[in-house]
Amino acid sequence: MNNIIEYCLTKKGAVKDFPFGPDILVIKVAGKMFALIFESRHTINLKCDPVIAENLREQHENVQPGYHMNKKHWNTVLINESMDESDVFPMIDHSYDLVFGKLTKSTREAILMRI
Repeated sequence: MNNIIEYCLTKKGAVKDFPFGPDILVIKVAGKMFALIFESRHTINLKCDPVIAENLREQHENVQPGYHMNKKHWNTVLINESMDESDVFPMIDHSYDLVFGKLTKSTREAILMRI
């Protein structure tokens, strides 16, 4: 899971938070969640376009409706030998892009201007 956490934190403006307690690592951009990591369960919740979410669930048994989330807009991905961490990176990109795209223009520009 360390590679997944590190990858999430490479996203512009991404920060770690623990708003739900020490067992759930939340990665946010501008205060908005795009990844929830349950290390003890080897899962990550990611925001997803509803049509893509359904397709991913059909294609991968390790992708399920979001655990404790809006199941239309979130997926839970089980990371194990049949779902490599690198397979999750495009899903992280998609989740981040969805959340980042909903931010105000000024917030997006401020994030992109940071070094």
